[in-house]
Amino acid sequence: MSDHSAQPEPTRPLPAAQPDCDGNFRATAHLSSVDCKTRALLKIPSSKLIPVIVIPGIMGSNLCATTDKTKPANKALKPGEAAWRPPNGSAAGLKEAGTWKRRLPNLRQQILDPDTLDVDDTGLLAGSPDVQVAFDPAVLKERGWGQIHCSSYGALLSELELHLNSVFRPIGRNSIPQPRWLYLEKWDRSLWDVRNDTGATAKLTDAELKKFAQFHYPVYALGYNWLQSNELSAGRLEKRIEEIIKFWTDRKQQCTQVILVTHSMGGLVARACAKRIPDKILGVVHGVMPALGAPVCYRRIACGTETSNPNNLAYGVGNLAMAKFADIAGRTTADTSAIMATAAGPLELLPNNQYPKPWLYATFENGEGKRLAHLNLPSGNVYDMYRDTTSWYRMIDPALADPAEKFADKAEVAKKIKKAIDQAERFHTTVLGDYYHPNSYAFYGGDAGHLSFGTCRWHAAKMTSPPAPAVLASGTVVSRDDEDAGRTVKFSDGATIHFTHSVQDGPGDGTVPQQSGMGPAKGVKQIFCTKGYDHQGSYSNEAMLALTLQLIARIALDAK
Repeated sequence: MSDHSAQPEPTRPLPAAQPDCDGNFRATAHLSSVDCKTRALLKIPSSKLIPVIVIPGIMGSNLCATTDKTKPANKALKPGEAAWRPPNGSAAGLKEAGTWKRRLPNLRQQILDPDTLDVDDTGLLAGSPDVQVAFDPAVLKERGWGQIHCSSYGALLSELELHLNSVFRPIGRNSIPQPRWLYLEKWDRSLWDVRNDTGATAKLTDAELKKFAQFHYPVYALGYNWLQSNELSAGRLEKRIEEIIKFWTDRKQQCTQVILVTHSMGGLVARACAKRIPDKILGVVHGVMPALGAPVCYRRIACGTETSNPNNLAYGVGNLAMAKFADIAGRTTADTSAIMATAAGPLELLPNNQYPKPWLYATFENGEGKRLAHLNLPSGNVYDMYRDTTSWYRMIDPALADPAEKFADKAEVAKKIKKAIDQAERFHTTVLGDYYHPNSYAFYGGDAGHLSFGTCRWHAAKMTSPPAPAVLASGTVVSRDDEDAGRTVKFSDGATIHFTHSVQDGPGDGTVPQQSGMGPAKGVKQIFCTKGYDHQGSYSNEAMLALTLQLIARIALDAK
């Protein structure tokens, strides 16, 4: 008689199985003593695949000095040496801030020279400390996890890899959804700004979960050279999509389309790519995308990186972290102009032709504590305002654009600035336009607790009688003050006025204002106005991770 009270033998999971050229899945197990009764458990995934690719925002990709001998050599680094490696953790952040703070503008320009850099795939591979993925590090590296910033995207990569591929658990001869999917079913949809549980956010039925679980979702990451135009990065993404699909089809798996999950500027890359190969993309989830650009980009080039936010307590932790980031990204206009003035990628984050006008002002106090706005720019083509390098409110000072003397003379510097801005205009108006993949969703921050630059304002304190409009438009910069990110301007009527730049003034996520974040509203299936996180931490937020899982499932259910 059999012993029905006997307990099943314990098992231990093997690293995730990988396919060979014949389509067979294999994994390596180490031999153990005959006394060990724990059996190896190997899960074989479905032969139907939908790869998921995570595309980071600007500065979210690791970069190194090129090892390609057909490209110009980096003047400051050895081939393969890290050029941009965002720090992981506060200790590493303090160290990195100290390193960049000592780097003068000429060295910054040499290190972050777009033409001399490659994507670096040797970054940290570890995911969230709470979510461990049983993968050989070589597999994670091949999938690009080392190409992007671990602290910003590690939790997202791990969450997706684990939960997309583990939807049900066996209970006897039956199965029930895994805890993460049961948790998602009970999720408070109001945290996604959803009042009615309908459409994309409707709770997934058992039948829908079973259909969703029929697919295997290998998770990839795609780093890119964010100093170059997003048009070039879109080409890199297109090539990678084709490589991934070929990898799986060569191994006898069914794979024809991918799902893209984007952060910030990565959304612009994905949209440009999807416009080229829409049939190879099943759908897109856009997170905190500056769809119409962001005035903070103007601010950082014109003044340097901001070091505080009105939402943060004075000298609080938030402002300390911002100050350390400013040390890395560049506290002064000399620091930032050396890198951004001729780099198309960053310039493609400027407010574009669709951003609500006006958004650039000069403001003066009226003696009663109120600030009156003047100037009201741009009044015409916004790119002409960017190309203007002579006005007192100019974004780019050509004298600061080439401290390393990379270019032959001032005329060539001017040509490079114009070329980069021309490319930004072309990218916004021609390459991208109004295009969104037809199966897209987006979420953005509309949080008054995370103020962003919705506008940029040059403010003159204690100036009750401002110059006339014609005079105000034609001043000359006399000097800059890096301490207050200001500039002193002399006007034709003889007045000399010192302007400082305003602080963040509108709801957003601390970086992207809500008027840009909500830009995709007419182009996507559904858009979500959300709160409770800052820009870089959006995919570390539990509510946004849950929303991303929900939206990926909805997209996957459209697969044929």
